Amino acid sequence: MTAESYYIPLHVLKEITNGFSADSRIGRGGYGDVYKGVYNRREVAVKLLHVDTLLGLDDQRYINEVGNLLKVKHPNIIQLLGYCYEIQNELIEHNGANQFSQHIYRVLCFEYLQGGSLDKHLCAQSFAPNWSTRYNIIKGICEGLNFLHECKPQICHLDLKPANILLDSSMEPKVADFGLSRLFTPSHTHITERIIGTR
Repeated sequence: MTAESYYIPLHVLKEITNGFSADSRIGRGGYGDVYKGVYNRREVAVKLLHVDTLLGLDDQRYINEVGNLLKVKHPNIIQLLGYCYEIQNELIEHNGANQFSQHIYRVLCFEYLQGGSLDKHLCAQSFAPNWSTRYNIIKGICEGLNFLHECKPQICHLDLKPANILLDSSMEPKVADFGLSRLFTPSHTHITERIIGTR
């Protein structure tokens, strides 16, 4: 399947997040804000990417990289379910006059994990997992990273931290945000034909 088959229209993403409302927002990060919604009867995390991180990003490169991210499937890797790329003319007020301004929307839709991020658990005083749970979290992270390292082309995360490890309701870990910096900060990433590093 091509990336186009995973396209989700902007009006659908706005509808499931109540217009990207503050009430639907569940997180903020360097690349964008994350909103919770329901799509095709499934809870999803919708990441609305910051416009200032997208300056100079080629449209076709965005589509190509989204296609690459959609191919990455592993039990310990966060699953990208779809994406959106739309340009809309929006009426804004500027110097007391109304005028149309072009707004580019780039949005990524991921599976939603009820457990939240590992860093939130580590900071909670009530978080006291037994040895088996700790081992399974570490093992899952390692298996996810190993899968990324064996991808063709190879993907190196370079920004692995508890905030980028998400947990499902069974405390199964999934590595997240491994492809975003590759999309939006090419001057700070290391890309060769053999190894693709993201940070």
